[in-house]
Amino acid sequence: MAGKVISSGFHYTTLPESYVRPINDRPNLSQVSDFSHVPVIDIGAGDRRLVSKQIGDACRRYGFFQVVNHGVPEELVRKMEQVGREFFELPVEEKMKLYSEDPTKTMRLSTSFNVQKEQVHNWRDYLRLHCYPLDQYSPEWPSNPSCFRENVGNYCIAIRDLGMRILEFISESLGLEKERITAILGEQGQHMAINHYPVCPEPELTYGLPGHTDPNALTILLQCTLVSGLQVLKDGKWVSVKPHPNAFVVNIGDQLEAVSNGEYKSVWHRAVVNSDQPRMSIASFLCPCNDSVLSAPNELIKDGSTRVFKDFTYAEYYKKFWSRNLDQEHCLEFFKN
Repeated sequence: MAGKVISSGFHYTTLPESYVRPINDRPNLSQVSDFSHVPVIDIGAGDRRLVSKQIGDACRRYGFFQVVNHGVPEELVRKMEQVGREFFELPVEEKMKLYSEDPTKTMRLSTSFNVQKEQVHNWRDYLRLHCYPLDQYSPEWPSNPSCFRENVGNYCIAIRDLGMRILEFISESLGLEKERITAILGEQGQHMAINHYPVCPEPELTYGLPGHTDPNALTILLQCTLVSGLQVLKDGKWVSVKPHPNAFVVNIGDQLEAVSNGEYKSVWHRAVVNSDQPRMSIASFLCPCNDSVLSAPNELIKDGSTRVFKDFTYAEYYKKFWSRNLDQEHCLEFFKN
């Protein structure tokens, strides 16, 4: 079983063949430049109209932005990062008690993306958790480290509050009432992926995660400030997003692209690895209620335009997303009118 994850303590000197990407599908790291224009938005500035405008501009131009003065206490972030590291430092036998390749499980340790369907694996292990309602899901979370449930639970509450505030800004940026988007999305689910990218012997040959968009509505990413690995696609080129101190990266997912009638684009992004030190990232996902009908509001259908996407439920979308490999065609294409 230990061979199913790459954070097993084994030291790799060459990349196993099952992780080697075809020549035409490699990260070409030497050609990636730093992205110097990443929007950094102070969402606690007090001028609500300005913040909404800045977020709207970022959603249209980039599909992502970073937020500061966000209200999530530094101590919560520090404890979340610490417990994430401690989990992946556990003996492999302890971690493997939680291993599963079943994407329908609400708590599981796994590797790559979808090992049952993909031909080439990704250099990543991850712990996937459902987080809302907290009292429903936290009892099944790991009890080792001993502080895991408390620290992760407190972090999840703060991140959910941040996500709801950002969705209000996004709604206003589209010219809608601030509660309109959340009303369409319904009682949103919340998931988390604690991603661990071990040291990789040949990072030019593989990915932590290949280019993809997120299937949910909104993603809030906590990046490691010491090791960068996030890259986004801008104007047809991959660029590196350097971590900003005390910031979260926020990116638009497929459901917000659909609800905005294509005005805001779900951003293509990927994770690369390195040969010097491991990297951790913590992604929190806000997901529409499974039976909510995702449809652009009438106010966004202007000037004789039509809805870009068919009406669908998140349950329908999520099932389609997990039935395929991550780097196949954009899942939203299947739902276009």
